[in-house]
Amino acid sequence: MNTNVLKYVSIFIAPLIGIVSLTYNGWLAWALPLYAFGFIPLADYFAPASEKNMSAAEEEIAKNDPIYDWLLYSIIPVHYATLVYFFYVMGQPGLSTADMIAKVFTMGIGCSIFGINVAHELGHRAKKSEKMMSKMLLLTSMYMHFFIEHNRGHHKNVSTDDDPASSRLNEPLYTFLFRSVVFSYVSAWNLENTRLRKKGIALLSFNNEMIRFSLIQVAFVALIFVLWGATITMYFLIAATIGFLLLEVVNYIEHYGLRRKKLENGRWSKVTQHHSWNSNYALGRIMLFELTRHSDHHYKASRKYQVLRHFDDSPQMPFGYPAMMLISLVPPLFFKIMNKQIEEYQLNLLQEDVKQRVPKEIQLA
Repeated sequence: MNTNVLKYVSIFIAPLIGIVSLTYNGWLAWALPLYAFGFIPLADYFAPASEKNMSAAEEEIAKNDPIYDWLLYSIIPVHYATLVYFFYVMGQPGLSTADMIAKVFTMGIGCSIFGINVAHELGHRAKKSEKMMSKMLLLTSMYMHFFIEHNRGHHKNVSTDDDPASSRLNEPLYTFLFRSVVFSYVSAWNLENTRLRKKGIALLSFNNEMIRFSLIQVAFVALIFVLWGATITMYFLIAATIGFLLLEVVNYIEHYGLRRKKLENGRWSKVTQHHSWNSNYALGRIMLFELTRHSDHHYKASRKYQVLRHFDDSPQMPFGYPAMMLISLVPPLFFKIMNKQIEEYQLNLLQEDVKQRVPKEIQLA
């Protein structure tokens, strides 16, 4: 196994720590939250960020190596097994309120990192089996509509006012969360209804994927209720909510303040590497299957996680994703840091644009 593959195997450290959080009480119950939002941000801060890209030959080998795909696939049984173990643990007597909060938060982190995040990667794949895996993972956060809205809505409308998942300049996280959660769901219904109308298919039918998603999610919650009871079902729903809220926090930081231009014909300019915040901090990159190289992901959504690239001219976050998520919880601090980044980035783009327009003879003079 080459070293590049080996680094992604380290992703399984997080679910192992998650099992520790679910198994033990006291401070160990907080092991995964401390790892994800304590250790990882600190390690990213002190470890050097890498801007290195693969060569064309290395990229071709990595792109066609099935082990990268199998690492993704293996997350599904691990995640579902962890979820069942969560149900078992939460049903045990003697848990303190603090222990229950820690374990629900732990499962919520799992639903985000290993549910929605891996589902996001698989949802962009061409194979039907991979798309099905994506939906299975989204089910654990009650967020199956993400499959429709993200792929058909967000990637088309990213960094415009038409996209509920693209945060605006000086928009607080908490306002954004409400807007993105509500209107992304509405957008998914609209997108699916539009698809069916174009095909002349009845909206109120099983051909409507939003109806199927809704029925599957209701059935899943009902199954949990039947097997584990009302209290465990409530814990699950809270963990699932934490999962999709963490996703939305990531959405918030990924496109904050970046906007595409409106053209004379009324359309938006083409999506490029300039419309997503990029982060090259190593541990955050690995833990999130390279989601943090988000500029390239939006530049070409079909690129697999292992071959996503760094662009010198894409906007760069000052810290890794986990750290930026924490900072976003304090809007004045987040604005102070990120608005300055936006100003500097826009100035650099302007200077580069002017430089390209001015003849070389004048530049040398």
